[in-house]
Amino acid sequence: MSTSITRLLRHPAANTQSLESVALLIAGAVFVVVAPVSWLLYRDSELPISGPGSLGQAIAITAAVVAAAVFVFGRAVVATRASRSTGSATSGDDPTELRGRLRWFDVAALAIAHAVVVLLGWTGLASVLSLSFVDAVVFAVPAAALTGVAVALTAYAVFLSSVHMNPLLLSLVLAVFLVLGALASMLSASDPYWWKMNLSSLGMTDDISALAFNLTLIIAGVLVTTIAHYAVASITAVTPKEVKGRRKVTALLALLGILLACVGIFPVDEYLQAHNLAATGMAIVFTVLVLALHRWLPSAPRPFVILGYVDVAVIVVMAVFFINGYYNLTAVELVVAVLVFSWVIVFLRNPGDPSPDPDPATNAL
Repeated sequence: MSTSITRLLRHPAANTQSLESVALLIAGAVFVVVAPVSWLLYRDSELPISGPGSLGQAIAITAAVVAAAVFVFGRAVVATRASRSTGSATSGDDPTELRGRLRWFDVAALAIAHAVVVLLGWTGLASVLSLSFVDAVVFAVPAAALTGVAVALTAYAVFLSSVHMNPLLLSLVLAVFLVLGALASMLSASDPYWWKMNLSSLGMTDDISALAFNLTLIIAGVLVTTIAHYAVASITAVTPKEVKGRRKVTALLALLGILLACVGIFPVDEYLQAHNLAATGMAIVFTVLVLALHRWLPSAPRPFVILGYVDVAVIVVMAVFFINGYYNLTAVELVVAVLVFSWVIVFLRNPGDPSPDPDPATNAL
């Protein structure tokens, strides 16, 4: 038993089974550390389920910190595996398509994204439970046990997400992060009538709502640049024309991410021109990318190309409605944002590949 654990610690990323075992060991270690420490902090206390000083808040903050650390550790494990796996046989078992190629700022952005998703997820769950158990409190021992279990579960899930990170998971992380970040900003807005102005008004105040909104945009921008690098890199390019087209798509996707980050970096109330320039630039870049995609990437699936054309047409219609006063600016911005990010996420899942489908007979055992 001790020999197998020692071997596992020396080669944690040998295969998928070893990664699963390491995830369980990490979860167990987190529980052993977090539960006793939590009991010392909760001792002689009766904690509410949600709100300031609550069990939900403690779990959310602790789990977010652990999630960021575990994600970075997971990528370090994958990088170690990549450096040792040259020439080694693993029976075709590759636990991650991205391996150790994520750059440091990609890892940082993904770690923060996981931490924010965990923070908002546990906070939201605590709020829902507090509505189910009105005025209920949790004593120290069960509170410590719940904290240990919740944080251990978080560590387990985040580690597996880190080591198995691929374009599909990237799209999922981006989608969940954007949805939770936007909802958190809207729900915490000090002005309940922010929607009468525009979507960017969420980032105008000095409260937590503005911080959540702007941070969401900045981190999402970095994630989009990560998507630009890894999604397009998976597309086979043989001819010089295909290579050039792939580079153009990568550049425009990266520019889209940079402009998105700039929307958050430059709040509309402080940097009006820069904010509007970044927002307008995003719409222009997206339109050019959609219209030129079939020419630059001939392998792109035809339904996906048509989807892009439909998205652009809807954006034009929404702009006409806004000009005529039928929709306010917030409605237009929400629809445009959903269309653009949905297209980016679907693109990450459907980049296309000009290589022919493999013959099933050649893969038979």
